[in-house]
Amino acid sequence: MDSKEFAEMIAEIILGKKGYDLRLLDLRELSSFADYFLICSADSDVQVKAIADAVDKDLRKLGIKCRHKEGYNALNWVLLDYFDVVVHVFKNESRSYYNLEKLWGDAPVTAIEDNIK
Repeated sequence: MDSKEFAEMIAEIILGKKGYDLRLLDLRELSSFADYFLICSADSDVQVKAIADAVDKDLRKLGIKCRHKEGYNALNWVLLDYFDVVVHVFKNESRSYYNLEKLWGDAPVTAIEDNIK
């Protein structure tokens, strides 16, 4: 599976936990540390944790371990680093404050819609 397919698989896990406003930033031409950022929003600390835990748990079942985790103490922004794909789960107001989409404004962005029925 290539890194984009991997990011899309993670997006499905996030959508299953009601994460929203998903954006996939393509960093392949801009960065050497990751191919993609996958960014999503959540409404509460509990939802941020539930999304991050679901991603970690579901990927571990497939034998995929997270290289690095950050943000579990405050739960405003949890980062999960899977080498080629870095997942950012933001509480909504923190996402606006940090504005990664603007910081990485040169990256092509794809909105990921909820196709789960």
